[in-house]
Amino acid sequence: MERPMRIFEQPTMYRIADIVQETDNVKTFFFNVELHSKPGQFVIMWIPRVDEKPFSIAYDEHSRLGLSVAKVGRFTEKLFEYNKGDLVGIRGPYGSTFTLPDGVKRILLVGGGYGVAPLATLASQAIVRGITVDFCNGARTKSQLLFMDRLKALDISPHVATDDGSEGRKGFITDVAKELLETNSYDCAYTCGPELMEQKVVDAAAGKGTASQVSIERYMKCGFGICGACCIDDSGKRMCTEGPVVSGEFARTQSEFGRFHRVASGHKVPFNAH
Repeated sequence: MERPMRIFEQPTMYRIADIVQETDNVKTFFFNVELHSKPGQFVIMWIPRVDEKPFSIAYDEHSRLGLSVAKVGRFTEKLFEYNKGDLVGIRGPYGSTFTLPDGVKRILLVGGGYGVAPLATLASQAIVRGITVDFCNGARTKSQLLFMDRLKALDISPHVATDDGSEGRKGFITDVAKELLETNSYDCAYTCGPELMEQKVVDAAAGKGTASQVSIERYMKCGFGICGACCIDDSGKRMCTEGPVVSGEFARTQSEFGRFHRVASGHKVPFNAH
């Protein structure tokens, strides 16, 4: 029997089972449900009478779903007021995923800020398969480094860089990634975080002949490919269905990748304008 079209899906209401303060601006909200998602996918969360927004899945195992959320706007400010037992709506999972092809032996993961969330899930799956993982974790400052303990629990010693030098190397995590690509051979590089960072990682990987996968974040409304708000130039591909995870090779052919994105009105905003 074919699965019903997603346009008929409605949010399912779940109570918040637990809340963990991960960094000074990120909380993980846990729910007693397992969606059987794959790394890189996302859900749409709905707060009644407020709005709904997409969030990458940080945990989805053992009947526990975790969404790591940064406090960055009206929706998340309201969510951060919520407590255990409060109800929110969730629908999904949606989107394409990070993949670990057969035969992969060593991979490079490069995350910035809360972009580390889906990569941590990918790392745990890679470790189970016996794949060597080099993980680059970057943030503005030490207090914003996400999932350091989670990575160490996987026996991963992350390569760290912070803008202010409060932890690890002072500077950009892309510089660390480039050095690793120069000195090691990887089957694939994976990246998620600020798009200018992603662009540098994808370009560096291409320069070494290394395949890459990247998660491209765009403004989303429906989440299942109807409204077209998340389409990217030049292909018109929808980042909620054909994305958010795409090959680095594809991303590099798109004129807007690393250059601009669109806001809710559809107007283009250059990344250097932020």
